[in-house]
Amino acid sequence: MTTREQATNYQHLQTRAEDDVILEIRNASVRFDMDRGSARVLDDVNMDIYRDELLGIVGESGSGKSMFASAILDAVVEPGILQGQIIYHRKEGEPIDILQLEPDELRRLRWDEISMVFQGAMSSFNPTMTVRGHFEETIRAHGADMGERMSHVRHLLSELYLEPERVLDVYPHELSGGMKQRALIALSLVLDPEVLIMDEPTAALDLLMQRSILSLLYDLQQTYDLTIVFITHDLPLVAGIADRLSVMYSFQFVEVGESEEIIRNAAHPYTRALLKSVPSIDTPLDEMSHIEGESPDPVNIPAGCSYHPRCPIATSICVEQDPEFFEVDEDHWAACFHWEEAADAVEYSISSGELTAEDVTVEPDEEDDSG
Repeated sequence: MTTREQATNYQHLQTRAEDDVILEIRNASVRFDMDRGSARVLDDVNMDIYRDELLGIVGESGSGKSMFASAILDAVVEPGILQGQIIYHRKEGEPIDILQLEPDELRRLRWDEISMVFQGAMSSFNPTMTVRGHFEETIRAHGADMGERMSHVRHLLSELYLEPERVLDVYPHELSGGMKQRALIALSLVLDPEVLIMDEPTAALDLLMQRSILSLLYDLQQTYDLTIVFITHDLPLVAGIADRLSVMYSFQFVEVGESEEIIRNAAHPYTRALLKSVPSIDTPLDEMSHIEGESPDPVNIPAGCSYHPRCPIATSICVEQDPEFFEVDEDHWAACFHWEEAADAVEYSISSGELTAEDVTVEPDEEDDSG
């Protein structure tokens, strides 16, 4: 089955009412034409993102996660070629196809309605501008009321356990890694967007600060009715607060489902291998392993199931055909012909210290110096 045919099958994954969908991604693909061939770094991806959910996008580095995020905002850099449909369902008004917007319309959509926090807080700030200057520049660029928005900024910073006047009047390099990341989150929310996309926002922080940031995000989502797309290579880190998890491999989604269900009953061999490779205090060393082999070259993606060269249960059908999504359980789908055999083939244990939303309650210190 081709990825185009997979898209038809994907329609059966929808388990909620249409009015719950805020972003509808259909056949989104990105390619870069190079001397050695065409690199397909997003491969006809289909996904519905629901209003007010926290969706975790998980996969190894180079699996297509960041490209998926860029595609949502039509922010794929040249010479990348983005095709497909990205339908945004506003609370009021007709749905819009983001990929059909004029440049000025797209500029208004970003920050106003869909905002993004990129990986690496330091590189997102202009080192010659104060933190206050970044907020004022964004507010001014979108024609919002400066007084009203700056009042909102102070409230956001306080909710993120930062002292507003102190933080606003310093330069980015004067803040610690954790403080910069929280200031960047506040900047992304300054115009009250409906959707917040976060691309590896905690990658450069230590574990304690990562958990603190996740706790704050969870609280912000509840307070502001945000839809959050959280992109990470660290599956257990986001599992405790995500409503759903979507696992990417080779520029496609291979497993989608409720977070707890996937953690406890992963059905795709790749997802199970990811969980087995996660370091855990409770897991004996001889039961931990890395995933054998390498991720596919985007110029030379294997035919059939792209995971088959690394999969312990692959058969001839996996080499010849691209699997459709099979229903594992209610709200749980896996693109694997042999998903029923995966549990026996790739065993993993769940840490008794598994992260949950209730566990992630550490409040960052304004004076922290992590990161």
